[in-house]
Amino acid sequence: MPCTRVKSLVPLLITATVASGVVTIAADDWPQWRGPRRDGVSKETGLLKDWPANGPRLAWRSSGLGEGYSSFAVADRRLYTLGARQNTEYVFALAAATGEKIWEVANGRRFNNDRGDGPRGTPTIDGDRVYVFGSSGDLTVLDAATGKVFWTQNLLQKYGGSNISWGLSESPLVLSDRIIVTPGGRGASIVALRKTDGSLIWKSQSDEPGYSSALLHPVGTIQQAVVFTAERALGIDVNDGRVLWSYNRVANRTANIATPIARGNHVFLSSDYGTGAGLLALTPDGNGIKAREVYFTNEMRNHHASSVLVGDYLYGFSSSILTAMHFETGKVAWRDRSVGKGSLVFADDRLYLFSENGVVGLAEANPQKYVEHGRFQLRTGNLPTWSHPVVSGGKLFIRDQDTLYAYDVVAR
Repeated sequence: MPCTRVKSLVPLLITATVASGVVTIAADDWPQWRGPRRDGVSKETGLLKDWPANGPRLAWRSSGLGEGYSSFAVADRRLYTLGARQNTEYVFALAAATGEKIWEVANGRRFNNDRGDGPRGTPTIDGDRVYVFGSSGDLTVLDAATGKVFWTQNLLQKYGGSNISWGLSESPLVLSDRIIVTPGGRGASIVALRKTDGSLIWKSQSDEPGYSSALLHPVGTIQQAVVFTAERALGIDVNDGRVLWSYNRVANRTANIATPIARGNHVFLSSDYGTGAGLLALTPDGNGIKAREVYFTNEMRNHHASSVLVGDYLYGFSSSILTAMHFETGKVAWRDRSVGKGSLVFADDRLYLFSENGVVGLAEANPQKYVEHGRFQLRTGNLPTWSHPVVSGGKLFIRDQDTLYAYDVVAR
């Protein structure tokens, strides 16, 4: 159906080039926010289908990450994340097999907030480099093996932006020759910077940043980044920064957080605070892209966690209720309170669930009904467990602020 709020204008393994090609990674790596394709889906197999009564075996536990909600990137048998201690934020590299710290490097000023201090974004790994965007606006490129800093700059200072209520939370989108990130300055809401030195390639728009991370999704011959700012979702041509389409119905006035989900010519967008979700059909239109709303629903209101798309169904937390919904029609298949409000990823026919109260669960991605295959409870601190889970290398990685847990989820 048509929607007056849609405005039409003239893969990722680790990264995708502006024109074509990808960087190959190991099958079990999780090199950036939400995994290889930014969709929350792992390709690993041979994992446990059922958990023992007390959960899978704890392989190791490590502390010293400091405060923050940053999740993990995993590549070349290393974990990368961010944390804050005293007045500084840090980038960490840990051994995935043991949790032993390999290096740590300062990355700007600590962010303080009554909903939890420290960084929110997740590092992006591209080849032998690590790209991080701290919650106070510090974008830094480091050597993955040693932590050596190649360059760093504060994007709020450089492009005239202001920090947002709960801190910059974006995980940088890294392409073949450029980084796309949203500092939110006037005329520089979204910028593309050269990977080599951080110099500006283009800048676009004046939106305030959201808390979401961009997704690369080509349409026809156009290399498009889907960005969800504080005001709207929009498609941006990654070559020159021009706006391809714009859609504001799914945006709320508080916090747009979930990452867009794309398949074929469809893009799904969702937010909470009483708003909902929309599915857009995107089609080439001359040298641009035409966007059409397929449906809008308030039955899937993703808060801090994005849904995952498995087969024809989305599985995600609609506010606090785990919900299965048909992707192309928006029809709800089922709802269940599950582990309580949280986040999730998918691997080997199972949903890995992590509630903000420290409950970890395993359930089927089953469009017929909710079927659980185990759960356990972490002893957590006073802050919610908002760091999203990661499945990589046969392990489930869970973070509660300073502490990282690695569980062995390989079927023996």
